[in-house]
Amino acid sequence: MFRAVGEGALAAGATFRRSATAALCLALAQPAAAADLIGFWDSPQPGANGFNAAPQDQTYFRALAGTGATWVRLSFSKWKGKGRDFLIGDADRYAGLVPEDLAILRRVLDDAHAAGLKVVVVPLSLPGGRWSQQNGGAYDDRIWSEAGYQDQAVRFWADLAAALRDHPAVAGYNILNEPAPEKHGGPAENGTEQALRSWQAEQSGGLRDLPGFYARTIAAIRVADPVTPIMVDGGWFANPRSLAAWPAPLADGRVLYAFHMYEPYAATSAPNLQRDAPLRYPGAVTAYAGGERAWDRAAVAAHIGAAFDWAEAQGLPPTRIVAAEFGCMRRWPDCGAYLTDVLDAVEARGGHWAFYSFREDEWEGMDYELPASLPPGRFYWLTEEGRADELPRDGALMELLRDRMRRQ
Repeated sequence: MFRAVGEGALAAGATFRRSATAALCLALAQPAAAADLIGFWDSPQPGANGFNAAPQDQTYFRALAGTGATWVRLSFSKWKGKGRDFLIGDADRYAGLVPEDLAILRRVLDDAHAAGLKVVVVPLSLPGGRWSQQNGGAYDDRIWSEAGYQDQAVRFWADLAAALRDHPAVAGYNILNEPAPEKHGGPAENGTEQALRSWQAEQSGGLRDLPGFYARTIAAIRVADPVTPIMVDGGWFANPRSLAAWPAPLADGRVLYAFHMYEPYAATSAPNLQRDAPLRYPGAVTAYAGGERAWDRAAVAAHIGAAFDWAEAQGLPPTRIVAAEFGCMRRWPDCGAYLTDVLDAVEARGGHWAFYSFREDEWEGMDYELPASLPPGRFYWLTEEGRADELPRDGALMELLRDRMRRQ
């Protein structure tokens, strides 16, 4: 869910800047040479999310590959860059990729490739849509309300595709993590199916038309890179019910449709652990689809099934659907049962999945390698002391996930 560079000699810094700029120019000037990786997605692939605050290294990727994961959904947006927003420079005014940041991203992709992992690259921010955790906690709605920012976002993706099209690790461009054009003035996230569909139809051709924005962005990407698969999240923070409200799939045949699964969020998320009596699973009751739902194995399967049912109705194979994030707090006593039911539901339908998250470096809540008995404070103390390698990594939840990955 996602350091500072020390000062060097001025001459060395100037040399690096010239080299990084030259590398970016070379990448943009090369003819499209992307490997055709749509075949990677023709069978179910297990993976993980990598949303770290610092760029990952070879040790990280080798450890992830050792779990049986075949791919990682990698966000760079939390990394320290030359400007306010990594790679973008400034989400208030996009003026081109930052060469020094691009060099860091390519180095990380090299390390993932060396470990045998495929990578789906995903930004948390786009121009006019800065991630709320880097925006004072406020949702940045400009991308859904000001046409100029959508133009900048499309240009950013055209530039990034041109720069990454030749990298052998890249198996997907995930255009934006958890978009929510509905948030300001749209239907409630847990509104009725009819309300979601009606609102989507009303937005057709407008700035809040998420499929329309994706279509424009994909068209720009395809000028530079005709073949790399593209992943798109449904609306309302990648809710499968919002995806199911789309009237049709996108025209591009190399698109993967993603949803995220934390429902019932009131039970799986951190605030639940602060309750005097935390909500349990199965059994938690929450608002849902204009009414209420008691959450159990069948309810989880039905919620996840909304995405697969939509794909089937549209003539898409189940391997075009991705549970791109799912998880629960590792210290919640029902987390193992919940993860099992989510995995069972996705695998029964034949989709891909990526758990959230693997060895996040600034938050321990969903690091399943850590045993439930490890107090959060111990994680933060060891991390701040530079002793994260002393953390125990024998958590039962990771063993559950590892068993699933090795079955694939």
